[in-house]
Amino acid sequence: DHVALVHPDIDRETEDVISDVLGVEVFRQIVGGQALVGSYCKFSNQGGMVHPRTTVEDIEELSSLLQVPLVAGTVNRGSDVLGGGLIVNDWASFVGLDTTSTEISVIENIFRLSGAGGGSGGQLGAQGQQSNIVTNMRSSLIDQLS
Repeated sequence: DHVALVHPDIDRETEDVISDVLGVEVFRQIVGGQALVGSYCKFSNQGGMVHPRTTVEDIEELSSLLQVPLVAGTVNRGSDVLGGGLIVNDWASFVGLDTTSTEISVIENIFRLSGAGGGSGGQLGAQGQQSNIVTNMRSSLIDQLS
């Protein structure tokens, strides 16, 4: 974690506090014409998703700044408010109930959440353990919701 995006109108003192506490470089940013960056984009150390109306140039600029691949997308059957339907970290994500299978596939791919295999030689590495945790959580949620 090395970058934080903030609302363009945030005061300088708050920007300094964010930088000091999190130990990151802070950038004032608009994503897809929206100033509420926390609502209209989601990032992890593996990838990121931005508002669907974000221009290709802005996506490339953000991708270069963040050093992760980015894609424009939606959740909850086309909602562009990503913060209202997506929570993600480096090994798992949670989405709203209305999120389509296509949206889930895009999320799994850009955040590199699917296909995390185990270690070599029959030993289960950290990625394999995380994959098992995600698989078990997914199965439990599906069982509860069906």
